[in-house]
Amino acid sequence: MNAPFLPFEIPDVTQRATLSLRPRLLNQALRRALLCGSLCAPLAQAADPLQIDIQAGSLDSALTQLSRSLGVNIIVDPQLLAGKRSAGLHGRFTADQALQQLLAASSLNVVKQPDGFVLVPAAPASTALDLTPTEITSNQLGNITEGTGSYTPGLLGTATRLVLSPRQTPQSVTVVTRQHMDDFALDNVDDVMRHTPGITVSAYDSDRSNYYVRGFSINNFQYDGIPSAVRNVGYSAGNTLSDMAIYDRIEVLKGSPGLLVGAGSLGGTINLIRKKPTADFQGHVSLGAGSWDNYRSEVDVSGPLTPTGNVRGRAVAAFQDKQSFMDRYSSKAEVYYGILEFDLSPDTLLTVGGDYQDNTPRGSTWSGSFPLINAQGERNSVKRSFSNAADWSSWRQYTRTLFATVEHQLGDGWVSKLQLDHKLNGYDAQMGTIQGNTPAADGTARITAQRYRGDTTSDAADAYVSGPFNLFGREHEVVLGGSISKAHWDGKGYWEVTFPSGNQLDFYNWHGNVDKPYWGTAQQVNDDVIRQTGVYLATRLAVTDDLHFILGGRLVNYTLTGTTDTYRESGRVIPYAGAVYDLTKQFSVYASYTDIFIPQDYYNLDRNGKLLDPDEGENYETGIKGEFFDGRLNASLAYFQVKESNRPVSDDAYNNQSPTPPNYAFKGTDAQTKGFEAEVSGQLAKGWQLQAGFTHKVVRDDGNEKISTFEPENQLTLYTTYNLPGALSQWTVGGGGRWQSRAWQAIWNSPHDEYETFEQKAYWVADLMTKYQITPQLSATVNLNNLFDKYYYTNIGFYNSAVYGEPRNVMVTTRWDF
Repeated sequence: MNAPFLPFEIPDVTQRATLSLRPRLLNQALRRALLCGSLCAPLAQAADPLQIDIQAGSLDSALTQLSRSLGVNIIVDPQLLAGKRSAGLHGRFTADQALQQLLAASSLNVVKQPDGFVLVPAAPASTALDLTPTEITSNQLGNITEGTGSYTPGLLGTATRLVLSPRQTPQSVTVVTRQHMDDFALDNVDDVMRHTPGITVSAYDSDRSNYYVRGFSINNFQYDGIPSAVRNVGYSAGNTLSDMAIYDRIEVLKGSPGLLVGAGSLGGTINLIRKKPTADFQGHVSLGAGSWDNYRSEVDVSGPLTPTGNVRGRAVAAFQDKQSFMDRYSSKAEVYYGILEFDLSPDTLLTVGGDYQDNTPRGSTWSGSFPLINAQGERNSVKRSFSNAADWSSWRQYTRTLFATVEHQLGDGWVSKLQLDHKLNGYDAQMGTIQGNTPAADGTARITAQRYRGDTTSDAADAYVSGPFNLFGREHEVVLGGSISKAHWDGKGYWEVTFPSGNQLDFYNWHGNVDKPYWGTAQQVNDDVIRQTGVYLATRLAVTDDLHFILGGRLVNYTLTGTTDTYRESGRVIPYAGAVYDLTKQFSVYASYTDIFIPQDYYNLDRNGKLLDPDEGENYETGIKGEFFDGRLNASLAYFQVKESNRPVSDDAYNNQSPTPPNYAFKGTDAQTKGFEAEVSGQLAKGWQLQAGFTHKVVRDDGNEKISTFEPENQLTLYTTYNLPGALSQWTVGGGGRWQSRAWQAIWNSPHDEYETFEQKAYWVADLMTKYQITPQLSATVNLNNLFDKYYYTNIGFYNSAVYGEPRNVMVTTRWDF
């Protein structure tokens, strides 16, 4: 009896999702292929190379991933693949080139057919194909999304560092791909987070934002999977302004990231994946112009630097100069990025690189863009363009990064990797704005002026090995690693200032014209060092063909020393447990548990001046995930619950005493978040891409009262594009929007001596885009944001202030690819 054949394919989504061929017909095709004269000839080159990123593993898995990446049929007798392994593949290839690389040491040859490829046993040595040496490969954290045109990733490693498909990952991970960013002109992290389902973007003011997920602030970032030790969210040392020109995608892990980061946010983490050099020469130049004199330019060049291609490089530069709908505010941002890859041997890859970014604003608002309450306790009513800032007010931020990676193929599917990262995050905030209960009855107001300057120097290293192993007749996977990091925050604050010409202004005729003060000497000094070490282990156990357990944990040592109270955590174990069961070839159910902790910020002191115990959280998640059209479309439905202890809240019983105590105190409380979310991303039909998600969550304290209400309980995000068919194929149209339910916050009205509710009612913000491909190399894209010019707040109640969202605006971008 002939063995059945296994098809690897991505058909057109308008056709059947699975190719069904009878063994008899396949045997006939195979016999014809064996007699084909093209067997001994070099394979023809396909027209369009694509970026491919396949991890080491079994050859049948590698071929499946290749089929998904390129959209080609690959037919092979599974007996020919038994026991064969692949070292993986990374770079830009045509389908023919990719197959040659993957099959270099497999004793298999390729026969090209009109509708795909057939793999057959190698002919005798005299007629064998002359295959090129295997290119260096790497255990990347997921597929490179650049050049795929997709709104969904192929593989992920952010949750466990095991490289898995989204369906096989037992946590929620949302990915905003390069195509999505290009389509909607998402030029910075704020833009991307507004398009990310389940994320609340809260603007402190014009230059600082905070992101919330599942009821918690995201106060840590990862870069290529390496956690950044910088935690200065309040001082906003450049992370939230990172320019997207240098990144391939952003991955947002929802739920505890403790397995890989150690101490960190209870709600999730943001992982920014840098662009990589390409095997072929390519690049682009783009120019954009938009509302409020918003001008942007970008240059990106990549390719081989030696004749053999064993050294590859990439350089990116971007510059943006823009005004704003807010009076007097403007900003300039510049970013430079370089990366080199060296094939030290067929099995060893060295990567080195760095980036440099400056963000220089003028007219920066501070603590909102206008005060909510005047001296009589009444609400201020101002135009959207009103700015509380003096014309010299500026929150400058900058980052400098150097990084290096060494990856080595150990054989039999095992990979080792060492990553090093050095980063400098700095800020110089010379702030002057109208704050507090103002204006007075006569319309006068005063400027609050303070200066903050400092930087955080951080160094991090992470090393791990991963690969397959056999146990009880099944193949399993394991990753074992360790990391070490150190971050030194050196900061100063100045608030005993002197105004050379007085400090009195007319609120209703405010034009930002007040003299810059003398800052004097520093009244606040921060000199803190955070050291963290850890080892981690994760293993994926194949209990059956359909059931996999992912088990592991991290052992953490954490120390905070300096001007903040010393805090130490030694031998802390962060467990991780997950299970995935495949119901069908398209659907899997999953469940996971992990926990995490994060030391308190330096100002979270109790009434005795002691730093509160760490904020801790237990994360539970369960759901169902679907994978359709061979991975082109992913969907998920998840229920989550986070149990938190030591959430810092105001100690009102102490703070509200009369006379007022000399220090403001906090206390720890328990809280719980419950909710669910549904997401879908990828290709619905040929040329039709979609990313959408709905999230519902409620956060309650230990008294069952709702808290964190400035985050909406319900959010819906949907963005889609469609490349028109036939004679209109040069056109791509798209759009979408985001909706959120009511959000509110209790603010203290001191003139009335009472709390009152300030709310943002439910609202929609709708966007449109249109792209015209003028030539194969030249395109023009128009993005229209806030189509209906909706009035809404992006900050409600921060220091009794508010910030308006952007009015309707347009951006036109031209791009030339070469």
